[in-house]
Amino acid sequence: MARRCLSGRAAPSRLGSRSVTDVRSDPYAAASSAARRLAELTGVPRHDVAVVLGSGWRPAADLLGDTTAEIAMTDLPGFAPPAVEGHAGKLRSVSAGDHRALVFLGRTHLYEGHGAAAVVHGVRTALAAGCRIVVLTNGCGGLRAGWSPGTPVLIADHLNLTAHSPLAGARFVDLTDLYASRLRALCRDVDPTLDEGVYAQLPGPHYETPAEIRYLRTIGADLVGMSTALEAIAAREGGAEVLEAGRSAASRMGELLSAVLARL
Repeated sequence: MARRCLSGRAAPSRLGSRSVTDVRSDPYAAASSAARRLAELTGVPRHDVAVVLGSGWRPAADLLGDTTAEIAMTDLPGFAPPAVEGHAGKLRSVSAGDHRALVFLGRTHLYEGHGAAAVVHGVRTALAAGCRIVVLTNGCGGLRAGWSPGTPVLIADHLNLTAHSPLAGARFVDLTDLYASRLRALCRDVDPTLDEGVYAQLPGPHYETPAEIRYLRTIGADLVGMSTALEAIAAREGGAEVLEAGRSAASRMGELLSAVLARL
């Protein structure tokens, strides 16, 4: 199984001007506060599409459109500094044709120890900023023998094996159509060679044993990683359409996403 090796471990950190306790206790208010500050710092009152770029995907950001503002995530309430190599910890406001995209260069992972609410704080901030389409990317491991490293794969479904949910209380969200078929069809129009698969999220930060890999294949997983499933659930809760892709070379995915944004 080909994996992109990451280095770095979680370190204690302060989350912007609101503590992790604030994000956990009132995540929606924290997201609204971050969205207001985002509008002030970027000068953009509303964004349409959020794009979360996983580790090693920064080159894709330069292909999405014209960057009109770039800020550190920690300039917004509730965001932790990056704890993993390859995650820049930046936010870009990008003009992509008729759309305004909010591009996250990095994310918070569950294994950093801040809790599920902090993991999905970026997605919830994007929703509060107006985004109704959320594109998630990651660098993950492939479980199909025919996939070489860097193969782009659209995620059609997931297995949340983290034992966590970003939803609090009696918030019942239907996930049967979590990954939007409309957006996946747009991607295949641009690149008909794209494969699809089921993604399994584990908590990490350790990688899987051979026995765990056999188990994951048995239960139907095609890909495995340490991010994005919780973010997808939070995006669906907020009424957004979700597109998720893993394992692709950054430049190829940047070209794909740029073409898809033009067709939205």
